[in-house]
Amino acid sequence: MRTPIFQVDAFTTRRFAGNPAAVMPMNSFLSDAVLQAIAAENNLAEAAFLVPEGNDYRLRWFTPMVEVPLCGHATLASAAVVMERLEPGRSSVVFHSASGPLTVRRAEAGYVMNFPARSSEKVSTPPGLAEAMGVVPVEVLGNAFNYMAVLESAEVVREIAPDMAALARMDRPGVIVTAPGDGDGAYDFVSRYFAPAKGIPEDPVTGAAHCMLAPYWAKRLGKTALRADQASRRGGEIVCRLAGDRIELEGSCVFYLEGEAEI
Repeated sequence: MRTPIFQVDAFTTRRFAGNPAAVMPMNSFLSDAVLQAIAAENNLAEAAFLVPEGNDYRLRWFTPMVEVPLCGHATLASAAVVMERLEPGRSSVVFHSASGPLTVRRAEAGYVMNFPARSSEKVSTPPGLAEAMGVVPVEVLGNAFNYMAVLESAEVVREIAPDMAALARMDRPGVIVTAPGDGDGAYDFVSRYFAPAKGIPEDPVTGAAHCMLAPYWAKRLGKTALRADQASRRGGEIVCRLAGDRIELEGSCVFYLEGEAEI
């Protein structure tokens, strides 16, 4: 069979930046094993598979190694595919997912996603985390999804070179590192995200991580709207807005590839 495939750079306004995602619309989901094999073949941080469900879509996300319960950049990319290619002119779409319904609407310069906030609490620095990162964090927070290490400065965040094998052995599938912005007012905070246990050594721009980052920085900075810089090599920008137990994540997308996959 043949199925459409799009590769979209998410959370960026320029090609070859942001986070690339494969988006593959289908009439129905293939077996889990086949979807996982496709994601491994694509070899991107995420492959998104979407199937029509009434006026909405059912959405699933796979890394090259595992299916995940939430992915921001591939949801943003999927919304761009729906509103720019599958149903041009559409102004919003609802994706039904393992994390519940996710609404994405057009914005002046991109798209706004409505995601669940992820709370966290301060924890003792887990054994091996400082050694794996090569730096001692100021504090560490955790939830069921990630550890979040708060570092001294944006410069430290940009310069660390973690031991990926050591991070993969941590008892959380992902590690976020973050610090305040540089002080020039461009960004409220910076971050990077590492998930070698999920087959993603460093994710270029991570929407789901900002579901944990934004509540922390909103409380620390006393504001509900924040500009974030994910300081990976490709780089990406996210506007975050708190709305109760939900978070709005706003970003842009650029199409890179459109074609067909033979399965």
